[in-house]
Amino acid sequence: MSKKESEGLGPEEVQAETPVEEIQEPTLEEKYAQALADIEELKKENLRVLADGENFKKRLTREKEEYFRFATSAILEEIIPVMDNLDLALAHGRQAEACKDLVTGVEMTMNIFLDTMKRHGLVQIAAVDVPFDPAVHEAMGQTERDDLDENTVCQMLQKGYMLKDRLLRPAKVMVSRKAGA
Repeated sequence: MSKKESEGLGPEEVQAETPVEEIQEPTLEEKYAQALADIEELKKENLRVLADGENFKKRLTREKEEYFRFATSAILEEIIPVMDNLDLALAHGRQAEACKDLVTGVEMTMNIFLDTMKRHGLVQIAAVDVPFDPAVHEAMGQTERDDLDENTVCQMLQKGYMLKDRLLRPAKVMVSRKAGA
């Protein structure tokens, strides 16, 4: 029996005391190389974080500009039916001679109203005899017209509106087609 076993130590403790392969301590050059590699990795991570921060700032700025640019769209969408009703009133008032002065006043009011809306970026889509554009027009039907080119807006059923470069409501139109086509 060994001296360690006689001292009351178990076999596990005896094995733990026997030298196992010693782990070599890295040299100074190896420590230095590792430190340089760690520094480079931290620099790269720092650059990624800075780039993410810049991208975040740019995205917030872009979203803020977009919000302010189209902040009026909700109120303008609710005003559009009022403008439609004014158009209807003008169309019906022009048919009666007795309403001549009233029609003149409503036309003046409508023009002032449209000018105000234009200053805020609202533009009417109300042109006829223009090529049909599915981005701003909604075709409600076709009409045979030999005097117009095919796929030309020949009748405006309901005006459309754009706010800056965003479509609020497409213009509802009739589109021409050639007879027999």
